[in-house]
Amino acid sequence: MKILIVEDDKVLADGVMTSMIQAGHAVDWTDNGEEADIILSTQVYDLVVLDLGLPRLDGLEILKRLRKRGNRTPVLILTARDSVEARICGLDSGADDYITKPFNLGEVEARVRVLLRRGQCGGANEIRLGSLEVDTAGKTVSVGGRVLDLSARELCILEVLMRNIGHVVSKRQILEKMYGWGEDVSENAIEVFIHRLRKKMDGADVSIRNIRGLGYSIIESNE
Repeated sequence: MKILIVEDDKVLADGVMTSMIQAGHAVDWTDNGEEADIILSTQVYDLVVLDLGLPRLDGLEILKRLRKRGNRTPVLILTARDSVEARICGLDSGADDYITKPFNLGEVEARVRVLLRRGQCGGANEIRLGSLEVDTAGKTVSVGGRVLDLSARELCILEVLMRNIGHVVSKRQILEKMYGWGEDVSENAIEVFIHRLRKKMDGADVSIRNIRGLGYSIIESNE
């Protein structure tokens, strides 16, 4: 999953970013509201973690503009504004959840998991193809009941493929889900992860097919 963090406190932002990356998400960060508004008008995210007291453009205005464009991306507000009136205003403006500072990082992680599940286009938490099962909520993968030991990046790639069964997914699309801005990663890295996935999925009745020049598709092996 790809998450945008909009927070002008770098120390706080670093803590949340580290937590999200360790959970296997790709994370982008900006520290001002004006840039956040531009980013959200041009890029797609699975979740936005939004502060309200931002330089250049207030977080509530960012949220209102996002919803006015018809964008339903889940938004979690993290803010020092702790009055009941502020909570009501944030939720009425289109936020999906609201946490006040200081906060417990474990609670933020739990709220993020809930919002990501809600935002998965109505999709189920468990995705199956043949004997392969991916639990997107529990972050586990099994083949015929045998749990596979996958890295966060391998799991991310497999989830992208499983959410696009019957379609070809390009390397660029996979990279956009895996990495944040400024990370020097080549598309060749995807080939390495795909190779590892195939080895770990050995014995399954599904396979990852390379569509030359286009990308990858996951199919049942008997197709």
